[in-house]
Amino acid sequence: MKANVFDEVGGVDEVDGVERPLRSSGRRGRSGPTVGRRMAAALLVLPLLGALGLVLGPTGSAPAQAASACPGRLVKTVTFSTGSLRVYKSRAYACAVTVAKKPGARRTMRVSLQPRGGRAVVDSGSFTKLAGPVTVHALNRCVRASGSVGGSSGSTGWILC
Repeated sequence: MKANVFDEVGGVDEVDGVERPLRSSGRRGRSGPTVGRRMAAALLVLPLLGALGLVLGPTGSAPAQAASACPGRLVKTVTFSTGSLRVYKSRAYACAVTVAKKPGARRTMRVSLQPRGGRAVVDSGSFTKLAGPVTVHALNRCVRASGSVGGSSGSTGWILC
């Protein structure tokens, strides 16, 4: 009894001395017809999906505002005359950003986030829209945050305790 032998020239599988045509697994090299058909299908379907998205508009329940720079859920917002300070919390981290009320012109902005017993992480400079994000490890730790836009500022006390 012979083992399976692949004859590349004839495309024949010999088992027990009987010649049978080889079965194709449908997987060929990158230049094979299977890849070409998949590519053609993708080229036909992708524009249709794009057009469908334009007709139906964006899906999901995303808010009208831009996505946040911080991961996690919003736990505290402190508003002041020229902007707001936003603090977010995920499982082990706290994150903060300072957002200008009227973005556009460059102005001095600052955000600071400090875990209890640790050093504050600060981002300051001349920005158009927001300062931050700054992130600290805050698993089972209180944090305090402060932010400023121009000459106006706001801060939290110890939160997330």
